[in-house]
Amino acid sequence: MPRSIARPAPLAGQTLLNELNHRIRNELASVINFVTFKAVWTDNLEAKQELSKVVDLLHQHVLVHNLLTMPDGDTLVDAGELLRKLGLATSRCKLERMNIHLALSADTLPLEAERSWRLALATNELVTNAARHACFDGRDGSIKVELMRAGSQVSCRVTDHGSCVGRIKPGRGLRILGELANSLGGRIQRASGPAWNWFSLDFPLTDREQRANRAVAARRPRVGRRPKVMPAHLMSAAAEQATALAAQPQL
Repeated sequence: MPRSIARPAPLAGQTLLNELNHRIRNELASVINFVTFKAVWTDNLEAKQELSKVVDLLHQHVLVHNLLTMPDGDTLVDAGELLRKLGLATSRCKLERMNIHLALSADTLPLEAERSWRLALATNELVTNAARHACFDGRDGSIKVELMRAGSQVSCRVTDHGSCVGRIKPGRGLRILGELANSLGGRIQRASGPAWNWFSLDFPLTDREQRANRAVAARRPRVGRRPKVMPAHLMSAAAEQATALAAQPQL
């Protein structure tokens, strides 16, 4: 009689994500190595310069992928700093070539690592949708990301100054956004006008995040405090240092 083979146990979601991330990194590294090889060996100066630009572009895509990789552990992460790094990498690898300026306003916001990652995924999807679907009518585009906290509530707003082409049909991207918002205990809101579109992801902080954000707020200097007067000898030294720095060439 043939031996029966037991059905393999399903892989955990974390294992599948790790395999996917590992495979994408390897494939991107392979492409970067191939283009770099061609750039080194070509004798055509113009081709060498263009291939070097492609290599730089691929490195920015690698950075975006790394920033959007699921984190390990349950440490607290500054979501504002994560979005700033993500915004810079996204601008370099995508938005600048589309003549779209990305502005980001984000305060220090400690979140649990996985929740900060989910926020970054949602923000990346919103910015990508704005760049893809907003119509800027031949002018340079602009997208603004604002990360704000009011008490125990967080709001991440993405606004573009383009007109919306037709009615947005619910697709995979919007479903993913809805699921990410639900996983954070929040919701997605949307509004639009003749020359702007606005999405907002609103969600509450956990108890641990609230304590961390209160600690951050307590360390901020209070407005209205009397400024400390710097002693004269220190003021003179600081002035000399500033003059020396100003004289240095800008790189």
